[in-house]
Amino acid sequence: MGIMRQYFSQQPIENWQEIISSAVNDMVQAGISILSDGQTRDPFIQLFTRQLTGCRVRARTEIIDTIHYAGPITIKDQQFVRSIIPPERNIKGVLTGPWTLTKSCVDLYYHDAQTIAFDFAKALAEEANILQNHVDFISIDEPFFSQDIPNYAQDLIKIISQDIHIPTILHVCGDVTSVIPDIIELPVDILSHEFKASPHLFSGFKQYSFPQQLCLGSVRSDNTRVEPVEEILKHIQHANELFGSKLTHIAPDCGQRLLPRQVALEKLSNLVTAGEVFNAG
Repeated sequence: MGIMRQYFSQQPIENWQEIISSAVNDMVQAGISILSDGQTRDPFIQLFTRQLTGCRVRARTEIIDTIHYAGPITIKDQQFVRSIIPPERNIKGVLTGPWTLTKSCVDLYYHDAQTIAFDFAKALAEEANILQNHVDFISIDEPFFSQDIPNYAQDLIKIISQDIHIPTILHVCGDVTSVIPDIIELPVDILSHEFKASPHLFSGFKQYSFPQQLCLGSVRSDNTRVEPVEEILKHIQHANELFGSKLTHIAPDCGQRLLPRQVALEKLSNLVTAGEVFNAG
């Protein structure tokens, strides 16, 4: 069972290699097998909008012209991560999804959310095509799907995932109970959700047959309490009883940017230990 690391920063970082190294070294120390770059260069919206034509970043991102891909956005970060991690570790590249980008921007140009979302999706597809040559997984992060999922969500995700030849993940934090029927129709390989903060998702997903594998959120990202190994292990065992072979990965519920570094490290270490105990059993 792979163990994924969710990790996000709050503000732009100038000494990005030093900060990425710090985040990645913590993941390696904890024993995480599927690492991310920590998204430390910029907040997860501006990380993408700052590099796309048609977007202007001020207090918020403003859309002032047609959105186009202008060149690689996260590739340099992933190449750096690859250069500093043990060869047996995998990398997860993270894309902020087109709907979340759309809902997070001020539209001064299109006046049509659907067209914005599709233009973002086309730009992200170009990034994903390059990114797949440098990572082992690609995660499309769509937190806004838990609040408002458009009826064309399947088409948006398909634009990004259709030419990807490595496993794709959809990460939606928050309570997705009401949109599970929509989520399981999306063309990705792995679904990643906050099962620890929202344990009712167990019964929610159990009601449906779905083709994707599951990445189980197993430690909370919204408080500083460090879950004991035994508690995490019971959580994983419960998921295994319900979903069996569909349960293939465990992870924190979401990004850990609001947690003190030592707390995040302890949560990750306990997560890894619980996963090892489960796999050994």
